[in-house]
Amino acid sequence: MNTAIVLQSSATHLGKVQVLRALDARFAAGRWCAVVGPNGAGKSTLLRVLAGLLPTDGTVSLMGRPLAAWPARERARQLAWLGQAEAAAFDLTVYDLVLLGRLPHRDWLAPATARDHAAVVQALAQMQVTHLQARRLGDLSSGERQRVLLARALAVQAPLLLMDEPLTHLDPPHQADWLAVVRQLLAAGGTVISVLHELNMALQADDLLIVKAGHIAHHGPSASAVTHQALQAAFDGRIEVHPVAGRQVALPRNQIG
Repeated sequence: MNTAIVLQSSATHLGKVQVLRALDARFAAGRWCAVVGPNGAGKSTLLRVLAGLLPTDGTVSLMGRPLAAWPARERARQLAWLGQAEAAAFDLTVYDLVLLGRLPHRDWLAPATARDHAAVVQALAQMQVTHLQARRLGDLSSGERQRVLLARALAVQAPLLLMDEPLTHLDPPHQADWLAVVRQLLAAGGTVISVLHELNMALQADDLLIVKAGHIAHHGPSASAVTHQALQAAFDGRIEVHPVAGRQVALPRNQIG
């Protein structure tokens, strides 16, 4: 199986505080891995290390090549990023913001091409925000804004997509839409790594990477009983994973009777 990105012996400090211990993780290409764990476990920090946004004592390799060896624009074409609570210029129109996702594909100051515009149109449609394209970002609701930011990440059309809490502010129907888009990306050969607090959505991923207290507690297939046991342990037994209507769901222990 091909590998999309590898993290080796990576410890990460924020100031004088060690947030992540020495970690090793390998993410298979063409699969969706959900990163989960308790609050403060280091999930977002881990994703930022993978994206090259935080320094690390170890190494990150993208498609077999050290991340630091990739020219910035070339790396940006291969790896698209959506952070949590990302800042954006509220006076930009939705269309122009999503068009920013095409910058890695254009020469400096070069105008957008027909291919760029086609990618934007596709991304807007995928996140069902085409009707918002002429609106200013600052005029949108939080949920609408999140869908637009997701569209910007999709417009990059990178083979690897990293998303930190992509479901923030999304209602259940739009969460389902996001899941459908992820499955489309996987069907086209893409790789997705996402930090999720929504455990029932995470359990639909191909793999779970469970982080607790700055280390990887488990990394394995989401359907595995061993993974379910590790997930329960990561939350100190306060949740249990059970089959419901043909899929696995995580329920608070006090709701199981």
